[in-house]
Amino acid sequence: MADCILEEPSSPSKSSNSMLLIRLMSKRRTWVCLFVGVYTILLSFTWNLLKSVLAWYESTVSTSSSSSGWPALYASVVLGVVFGLLSMAAALAVAIPATLVTWITVLVLLTFCGKPRRQLVVEGKKLTAEITGFVVKVLIKEGNIVAAVCAVLGYFALVRRSRDEVL
Repeated sequence: MADCILEEPSSPSKSSNSMLLIRLMSKRRTWVCLFVGVYTILLSFTWNLLKSVLAWYESTVSTSSSSSGWPALYASVVLGVVFGLLSMAAALAVAIPATLVTWITVLVLLTFCGKPRRQLVVEGKKLTAEITGFVVKVLIKEGNIVAAVCAVLGYFALVRRSRDEVL
């Protein structure tokens, strides 16, 4: 009897709660709802930020008598940054599952090629670093392109809008 290890009985509510959580998180609907919820919050925040930038721009243009383009430039840069970050977040939501599938596929292929377990771990670490670096570079490049395009379009739209209001 000295060799027996006494275990505490686990409470039924604790195991049922964890099982419920595991079953809930394994459902596709749960992830879709989380995705939609996060993007709703992100779009709401972005929309409020855009409204405040445009309100600031309108108040700055209405109070200044000179027709300098600096307020339009500042506002367009902020708009470009907001849209660039939003596009990076959207691309990241697509890139993460694709990256995981690629990573798993390559590791499975390396396993089938007969790589030893230790070498597979080393290759997996290298692969993770390479894929992560590549994804980050692509996300930054795409975010910068979207930010630049939105900033230029925003600048011309704001300048045209202020000229139409003056005439």
